[in-house]
Amino acid sequence: MKRAQKVALGVSMSERFSDGYNVIGYIQNNKRKTVVLGAHYDHLGMGGENSLYKGPVAIHNGADDNGSGTTLLLEVMRYYAQRQDTNYNYLIQFYSAEELGLIGSKYWTNHTTFPLKEVEYMINSDMVGRLRDNRLQISGTGTAVEWDEILAKPIHGLDIKKDPAGVGPSDQTSFYYKDLPVLHLFTGTHNDYHKPTDDADKINYKGMAKLASLIYTITVRTANYENLTFQKTTSSERKTTPNFSVTLGVMPDYLFGGPGLRIDGATEGRPGSNAGLKAGDVIMKIGDIAIYDIYAYMTALGAFKKGDMTVLVYVRDGEEVETEITF
Repeated sequence: MKRAQKVALGVSMSERFSDGYNVIGYIQNNKRKTVVLGAHYDHLGMGGENSLYKGPVAIHNGADDNGSGTTLLLEVMRYYAQRQDTNYNYLIQFYSAEELGLIGSKYWTNHTTFPLKEVEYMINSDMVGRLRDNRLQISGTGTAVEWDEILAKPIHGLDIKKDPAGVGPSDQTSFYYKDLPVLHLFTGTHNDYHKPTDDADKINYKGMAKLASLIYTITVRTANYENLTFQKTTSSERKTTPNFSVTLGVMPDYLFGGPGLRIDGATEGRPGSNAGLKAGDVIMKIGDIAIYDIYAYMTALGAFKKGDMTVLVYVRDGEEVETEITF
């Protein structure tokens, strides 16, 4: 038997600093109230720890995340700059360092260059370049009493899924925490998220034009109200996220209305792909747990650990299929 030996380790740590810049434009129409239109312009560069890509180092252009939101705001800005009959002043903001934790928008709301008391509401455009079947998610619909009424009438044929929560993984959160009504436009995730394949050839430009018109329609409708009435959204509206140690390695379709969890793709070599799951499949059951939405799906994952085996039920092309899955 070998005797235990002492070893000495040395650890060296260093901090790295870099500068980020918010870019802000203002359209002055001499109105009483101002609307903030925001989008982050940063992405992942050559990848790094937030990348979901497993290949050799490659540029991550981030066409949808968030070149789409940046481009959409430039078009909206051009449109408003040409009009003299708009109902608000417009503060157009492009944020840096969103991917590191909403740093740019958080900094501005804590060091404002414009009085927040004059801001009526904020609309955030983040990942708005993949409109499919006219399905759009708008988050923050519970942050003003009037939002539901404003969004109730049809808008350009869009199938809108509303999420009341003011807190989410994008820049509208910084404004919600300042007690301002917010909206976040989102056309859904996809298999190119945080990968080099998120490129411009996959952007739905006609869909983006429709969302530019949506923003204009919202500003027209809100002008019929003296003020929007801010309200906090409760944690019960956002549902608690269960803890889980395993995943299927699938990309959920967050805009799917259920029942079940439809997937936009399955990562090669992960349990879902190994079991034959592919884009368009709708997961209905994992083990004994029925899957009626994404929260039930996360609850089901929490019941398993690495190495467990179970039966998964999904629907493909209208047919129910059972498959065995190993986590």
